[in-house]
Amino acid sequence: MSQHAALFDLDGVLIDSEGVYFDFWDNIEKKYPTGIPNFASAIKGSTLNKIMDYYPNPEVRKSVVELLKEQERSMRYVIFDGVLPFLDELKRRKVPCAIVTSSNEEKMNKLFAQHPEFEAYFDVVITDRQVTKSKPDPQGYLLAAEKLGCQPCDCYVFEDSLLGLEAGRRSGAKVVGLATTNPESAIKDKADKIVSSFKQLSVNELF
Repeated sequence: MSQHAALFDLDGVLIDSEGVYFDFWDNIEKKYPTGIPNFASAIKGSTLNKIMDYYPNPEVRKSVVELLKEQERSMRYVIFDGVLPFLDELKRRKVPCAIVTSSNEEKMNKLFAQHPEFEAYFDVVITDRQVTKSKPDPQGYLLAAEKLGCQPCDCYVFEDSLLGLEAGRRSGAKVVGLATTNPESAIKDKADKIVSSFKQLSVNELF
């Protein structure tokens, strides 16, 4: 029988950071307008390299990157309620887990420094360094499944953003939508199951 696995997006799924990032990119849009409607929401799930495509001016690009680094240096990463018990149960059942994020290595190192116990839950961490295509392309989830030795159809993807939910679907995995960034009404047709928190999820339901 094929091995099942759990593949998690990071921001808005495992850690409560989306409000901070939304405000950051909303302010950046005011400072350096791209003209993209709802820019802060539209880029959710994109790698930084992809976001930089919206800023052709090298000086603007440099400024935005520096402002983002400054923002992330001061951030405290808060793990959502219900996440650690859910991960504990997956670990107890020996279900392999991966993080699939558009974040960079520097941010991941800071997250794991703030929460030293967190990294041990994950067998694989896919960051912007390993992918060449941003969500909604399923590349990150397909790579995570491959590294875990699983078929995508035997995986559950946990996502909150519209781009991420689409990436999960396109990977062939079953998708659990977290209504943390978008209201349930906005994602109801984009996932196999929708919850507002991991406190509403039981490992027994899925694996």
